Amino acid sequence: MADAEQHTVLVVDDAPENIDVLSGILRPRYRVKAATSGERALKIANGGSPPDLVLLDIIMPGMDGYAVCEALQGNFRTHRIPVIFVTAMGEVDDERRGFDVGAVDYITKPVSAPLVEARVRTHLALYDQERLLADLVEKRTAQLRESRLQIIQTLGRAAEYKDEDTGLHVVRMSHYSRLIAQAHGFSDDEAELLLNAAPMHDVGKIGIPDRILQKPGKLNDDEWSVMRQHCVIGGEIIGEHADGIPLLEMARLVAMSHHEKWNGSGYPHGLAGEDIPLVGRIVALGDVFDALTSARPYKQAWPVERAIEIIRTEAGSHFDPDVVASFEKMLPEILEIKERYSEIVTEAG
Repeated sequence: MADAEQHTVLVVDDAPENIDVLSGILRPRYRVKAATSGERALKIANGGSPPDLVLLDIIMPGMDGYAVCEALQGNFRTHRIPVIFVTAMGEVDDERRGFDVGAVDYITKPVSAPLVEARVRTHLALYDQERLLADLVEKRTAQLRESRLQIIQTLGRAAEYKDEDTGLHVVRMSHYSRLIAQAHGFSDDEAELLLNAAPMHDVGKIGIPDRILQKPGKLNDDEWSVMRQHCVIGGEIIGEHADGIPLLEMARLVAMSHHEKWNGSGYPHGLAGEDIPLVGRIVALGDVFDALTSARPYKQAWPVERAIEIIRTEAGSHFDPDVVASFEKMLPEILEIKERYSEIVTEAG
């Protein structure tokens, strides 16, 4: 929290003598900046070091005080700065309009020095408290976000331990999904959310018996029916409490839908086309590409060219064609991720 000596007050008035009066009152305790027009005031407020409070005249040529206050309120950098109108307009309607455009207080001219000092001191103290509270809320929100992310990553690792063949699969396919999402028009924040939600895609395997999950041979029809339930189980593990928490909501959608197919032949619900959540369509492609190009005890890794050809062939059947196009746009970056997170095999010492 700033000390009084660190506070900066911007005084805005087209009459230099009024600026002199207010500056004389404030300078013993505050840094004072001055502007004789609304336009100049906004340039100062949007500069490298915004003021902590604005004393603002209303009647000015060009941009009046109401317009300046509205501009400050509409700017993300300045919308929290308290504005006190200092004006000869003392009617009730004038005051009401001042508060309507976002002012926190209203002082009529001619000003009283003790009144100005008291009002400025009060609103700067409130402003400091608001900033402190905002900082605490931001820190607490970041802690909660990090806690949720750790929970998701822990559950994702739990699913990996059940399926011993995955290795770095979830790391690679999560990065692939983020890259595809970015090419598909997701914002950076949305793509980052998918990066953190994608590791939960197979969390439902926790509920699949080891005799099925770790069976070395091909699954029979009954076993395959059980295996398909991991999508539903994953949705249940993440649960209804995901509502309202974007990361968990997305993770649940991914877990439930990443085995659906564009032509409706997937599972667990046989969704088709755009009825399949977009995040599920994206993760499906990232998941399959990594599975095809990774070695497993029951198969060799496919060459990248062959995997890409299969994906192109299945655009419109297994995969959303537009998602395939986004995948191809990001191929250089995807192959870089594949190389960075390749499986490392070491010999026992």
